[in-house]
Amino acid sequence: MPKLKGLYVITDEKLTTYDKIVEMVEKALKGGAKIVQLRDKTNSDDFLILNGFLLKELCEKYNAYFIVNDRVDLALKINAHGVHIGKEDADITEVKKKLKNKIIGVSCYGDIERAKIMESLGASYVAFGSFYPSPTKPEAKIVDKSIIQQAKKVLSIPVCVIGGLNVERAKELVCLGADIVAVVSDIWTAPSIEERAKEYKNLFISGSVF
Repeated sequence: MPKLKGLYVITDEKLTTYDKIVEMVEKALKGGAKIVQLRDKTNSDDFLILNGFLLKELCEKYNAYFIVNDRVDLALKINAHGVHIGKEDADITEVKKKLKNKIIGVSCYGDIERAKIMESLGASYVAFGSFYPSPTKPEAKIVDKSIIQQAKKVLSIPVCVIGGLNVERAKELVCLGADIVAVVSDIWTAPSIEERAKEYKNLFISGSVF
């Protein structure tokens, strides 16, 4: 299993429109994004498949990983590097049967016990959040930052943080032990996507945040 660490960018139907998604994601990858997730809750697999192939090729060009949110069958069709699932999505045991030797990320919100169970069932990483009010998920509950240190004590898989992040907020969470920083709005609305991605990348360069 690959070591997952660094900036994780997540696409958004409104912010990364499909006429610009490939160009925008490439800018993030040039800036140092290590994981890209295609997240779309509306369109069909058939609609998404071409962009899925293009984004996967881009990720491989920049030595990054391509993840599909929720859609296990789409991930299979395009041979994505993995999938990310939440509480309302597919069961992790079933996902592992379909996606052998692939990355499986799981949303754990503010629930350490869920994270421990997901790790025992084969999750590659777990995500906690929202840590701040999120423009893309305004209904999400706010999670206390102390969960990061709690998670690092009991888990051996990488810990991802998400929710309303900007570079300064992410810096604090990385200092608390976060392995992966997942960003939506702050990356795609930046004046320069590439430069903003570099700012996040620098958080993971040894000694830069301490």
